[in-house]
Amino acid sequence: MSVLHSKGRVLDMSQPVVMGILNATPDSFYNKGHNNNADSLLRVAAQMLKDGAAILDIGGASTKPGQELLTADEELVRIMPVIEAIHKIFPDAWLSVDTYNARTAKEAVNAGVSIVNDVSSGGIDKDMLKTVSQLGVPYIAMHMQGTPKTMQINPEYDDVVKEVHAYLRNICDDCDAAGIKELIIDPGFGFGKTVAHNFALLRSLNSFRILAKPILAGLSRKSMICKPLKVNPEHALNGTTALNMVALQQGANILRVHDVKEAMEVIKLHHQLSMSA
Repeated sequence: MSVLHSKGRVLDMSQPVVMGILNATPDSFYNKGHNNNADSLLRVAAQMLKDGAAILDIGGASTKPGQELLTADEELVRIMPVIEAIHKIFPDAWLSVDTYNARTAKEAVNAGVSIVNDVSSGGIDKDMLKTVSQLGVPYIAMHMQGTPKTMQINPEYDDVVKEVHAYLRNICDDCDAAGIKELIIDPGFGFGKTVAHNFALLRSLNSFRILAKPILAGLSRKSMICKPLKVNPEHALNGTTALNMVALQQGANILRVHDVKEAMEVIKLHHQLSMSA
């Protein structure tokens, strides 16, 4: 899939693109020092677009380990002012909503969002796949073992690559059966995985290309970087940049990041490396 289609618009995916993270939540594991209100996030969005972000991913529910699920009502209070403010000032920007609630997805798309990004792949809200199909927008389906509250309580796999691959293959079938036309897959780095599991997935990310879907890599400032380097998320940019290059070499199509400028530089250097081959 070299393009995405949504609401009569086309997003060029012939080269890797950057998705900028906009957390409209007070309890994310990292927010880059900005507030979670609409005015602050509008300024962050403007800078991300200037730096080259192709997509802005707006979420109102933290999915860090141990987090309780949020209701759609709570999410919508947080994200709707942000979506409306960004869509008003940047009507051509591609916006994604990061949610596991079908009602949140529907109201966000009606307010200007072009993509639904669901960490649970419809596992939390059974109406999600039907809703996305009716909305007619691209869908990002991610692998997660358990829920945010339970996912990091001793995650276990016999073979993490095979099991995540099988899960995503089944999700592809489920989305096809539901009538979802365009699907992006995400192996879910950090969602129910140890550091070893995450690196095994990264080493084998190229194998997921057999599913013939764009691949999203969300590595930004996560524990798979922080733990080996013995740093906190605030000091994990260098590690993020290093692993983003590996993800591109392994076939990632979308880098989901807090730091757009640096991710764009990685993409440019990866492109130069490819041209020099």
